Amino acid sequence: MEIIFLCVVVFLLLLAIFDLTVGVSNDAVNFLNSAIGSGAATFKRVLIVASIGVFIGAAMSNGMMDIARHGIFRPEHFSFYDLMCIFMAVVVTDVILLDIFNSLGMPTSTTVSMVFELLGATFVVSLIKMAGGLDLGLDQLLNTEKALSVILGIFLSVAIAFVFGTIVQFISRMIFSFNYRSNLKWKIGIFGGICATAIVYFLLLKGAKDLAFMTPEVKAWIAGNTGLIMVSCLAFFTVLMQLLHALGVNVLKVVVLMGTFALAMAFAGNDLVNFIGVPLSGLASYQDYVANGSGDPHGYLMDALNGPANTPVYFLIGAGAVMVVALSTSGKVRNVTKTAIGLSSQQAGDEMFGSSRIARRLVRWALSVISWVERVTPAGVRRWFGRRFDVDDMIMENGASFDLVRGSVNLVLAGALIAFGTSMKLPLSTTFVTFMVAMGTSLADRAWGRESAVFRITGVISVVGGWFLTAGAAFVGAGIIVTAMHYGGHWVMFLLGTLTVVLLIRSNRRYRKRPENDKGDALFQTIITTDDKEHIWPMLMLYITEQQQKFMSFAMSSYMDITAAFISDNAGMLGKAESNLTKQKDVLKSARRKETLCLGHVSREVAIEKSAWFYLSNNCCMGMLYNLRRINEVCKEHVDNNFFLLPKEYGEDYERVRSMVGGMLGEVIEMLSSGTTDSIPGLRRRCDELKDVISATYHRVEDQLHEGDAGTMTVLYVYVNMLQETQELVSSVRKYLRAFAKLRNPDYRSRR
Repeated sequence: MEIIFLCVVVFLLLLAIFDLTVGVSNDAVNFLNSAIGSGAATFKRVLIVASIGVFIGAAMSNGMMDIARHGIFRPEHFSFYDLMCIFMAVVVTDVILLDIFNSLGMPTSTTVSMVFELLGATFVVSLIKMAGGLDLGLDQLLNTEKALSVILGIFLSVAIAFVFGTIVQFISRMIFSFNYRSNLKWKIGIFGGICATAIVYFLLLKGAKDLAFMTPEVKAWIAGNTGLIMVSCLAFFTVLMQLLHALGVNVLKVVVLMGTFALAMAFAGNDLVNFIGVPLSGLASYQDYVANGSGDPHGYLMDALNGPANTPVYFLIGAGAVMVVALSTSGKVRNVTKTAIGLSSQQAGDEMFGSSRIARRLVRWALSVISWVERVTPAGVRRWFGRRFDVDDMIMENGASFDLVRGSVNLVLAGALIAFGTSMKLPLSTTFVTFMVAMGTSLADRAWGRESAVFRITGVISVVGGWFLTAGAAFVGAGIIVTAMHYGGHWVMFLLGTLTVVLLIRSNRRYRKRPENDKGDALFQTIITTDDKEHIWPMLMLYITEQQQKFMSFAMSSYMDITAAFISDNAGMLGKAESNLTKQKDVLKSARRKETLCLGHVSREVAIEKSAWFYLSNNCCMGMLYNLRRINEVCKEHVDNNFFLLPKEYGEDYERVRSMVGGMLGEVIEMLSSGTTDSIPGLRRRCDELKDVISATYHRVEDQLHEGDAGTMTVLYVYVNMLQETQELVSSVRKYLRAFAKLRNPDYRSRR
């Protein structure tokens, strides 16, 4: 029996490695966001600094292991077998849940998942024990007081981080303004000194007491001289930062890298328990059972877990090494990073989320409040704030999403809040704190403008909603899995553990095979960050052409597929086409928004000259999409109802129309690919000829409707609709060709 449970413990530790891998892809990336978003250093340099912080923070994380040992349940009332089922269910659920969120690119909280998985699994096992005759209540089996404090600490961190982020960034921006280089002469030394002192206080003094080599005498001396140490650090770092500035060093970059180190250190100290706390608690349970157990795993109670955790340093350092390797090799890391950086970007750009009703109402309410504040504020005060918050004077590194001032505040404040929570033994969520601090600072920086606020708020609501979804999924999932393991025994444990590993490997393989569409996004980012307006329009024209060429290819394939599916009575293909057309509408809207943002970066003269033809070409594309949806809608309804097929004689006529439409769209795609407009007059004449062919076909069908069989009337009405919508589609293509030609060449003159 001991051999079997030894295998379970080994399997737990192996799953811990996978948990570290998927967990760090979602959670540890939080301390990279600000450094990457502000462009403080290359990714490689940021990773080196963060790795050092992770290793040091891992050595300080021993005290947090108590959360996994007795923070949620009372181990003295649970048997060794009960806890092994709970620990195994928690790790299996955690690996699956975090990998799903990573694949979706949504940041979620490993702290929330771990706490609610422990709660869900313990709750179910408690019900099983009570149903088996145990004379104890849930309040005696669950550590309800501690669990409640942990949950409140996690969710209160959302509001605390957002409020503090907004206030601190507002004050920082008033001090430095967006043109911060003109305000660094004497302020930068004090700012850097305060940041460095905060890092020393929270990460060294508060965390030092958990280091194994700290003697009681040293701890007592630090506690008695804290004030003196802080004043000395403030004076030393203020002078040091001022000297660095005098020597030409960008102190804000130094602060950002220090903050990255601080947040990485706080992450390891606070969140390492989420990945290895449960497996190491399983190992401690096994060691105690082997040393003192009676051989009955169902009867041996685990009150030994009430003692403090003494995790060997090599486990902590090994976990840190796994995190660093996963951080540098996982492709899902950058996928999750895009969400937080995109929502906090200073410039409106490719918004990842749409708009929601609650976001629209919040924005309207906020605009009303801002309007009232502006009315009651004296004009002189408004002008002063306008100068301090003038976004036109913004200084950002090349390719950055926000400036170094905001990056510094993000990192130092988030690191301080998390480290303080760690010192209080509260597992504050690193994801919650860093994300909400970033949202608060972006709000204070007016990054949520009228053109982007509704999308940003929707994104924040979606991410926060995902956190609550994490809690519910973790609770229910762990409860279901622990039930299967409790009744199925160790074979079910091994089976579910193996299945988890297989699913994780399969998920990563499928993720690597996903097509990448970064080229267009890279061009878009280049356009909106380029200062030379003369070079923007050629890049924008290239971007517009690429997007519209993709749409024309989609339109051609969709038209051919829909019409072929109608003729062959293929309901499945029509259903798939309906889904693709719905998605394409969102793609078109996103492309139009991005192109409109880019158009705002070109010179005023060019924008006035091109805007009418730009909007007309986009409207033509949207009109073509509407024609395709109308064709598919009536065809799908007809085929779903199993009505009569299109008679053969009409099918032959329509095949001619289909081939002509497909050929015409193919030539339009070739024209877009070639980059010349010489063939546009001929293409427009072909559109006119094709419209005449469709009209003639339509009139023949119209004449036969009066004489046709009543049984075929329904299918003929569908056929007539297809012809009408096809003719409208061809008209939209003809209008598009003229708009595109004028967009590329204002001197183009239309010839029939």
